[in-house]
Amino acid sequence: MSKVERAFCRSAPWRAFTGRLVLPWVLDDTRLRGEVLEIGSGAGANAQVLLDRHPDMHLTATDLDPMMVASARRRLAPYGRRVTVTEADTTALPFEDDTFDAVVSLLMLHHVIDWRNALSEVARVLRPGGILVGYDLTDRLTARAVHLADRSPHRLLAPSDLTDGLAAAGFTAAQVDSRVLGTVARFSAAAPASVPQRPSETRP
Repeated sequence: MSKVERAFCRSAPWRAFTGRLVLPWVLDDTRLRGEVLEIGSGAGANAQVLLDRHPDMHLTATDLDPMMVASARRRLAPYGRRVTVTEADTTALPFEDDTFDAVVSLLMLHHVIDWRNALSEVARVLRPGGILVGYDLTDRLTARAVHLADRSPHRLLAPSDLTDGLAAAGFTAAQVDSRVLGTVARFSAAAPASVPQRPSETRP
């Protein structure tokens, strides 16, 4: 994440944009309950809104950037035991299989060069039937220009790439749709209800 993005993620306009427009669109009617993971939580602006609007969940907020993690810990401290903030790499999540009921990804996948592996990791830590919801920038001229200007590492995705990546990671019922002249895409998918056993696991 670049210095420009760090500053923006801490700003009041970003919090307002997230709360009023982004999360209602991304989550739609989804109610988050149980154990929820947010990948790439940045300074915690999205996490704060999630905690306020979904009282029946425990949130684990993660980010690779230690500066963002420190900011999120300060911001989310008032929520006490309802939230855990930790540094984590989305391509190698430090959690056991089948840990979470839902995973939220808000404007972060384009920061992950190995995004396909990140989706596989998300599928691994989701419980059977758990959901992934999120949104991200798409591979359009505006997004390319912004990231070329600040020189931050990124890999912008076309909606079709995201659909294929979700399927390859084992997700089902994947839905991807775009808005704002196609510059952002919302996505949702479900982890398989059960994992097929290997032949060796079914032997007496």
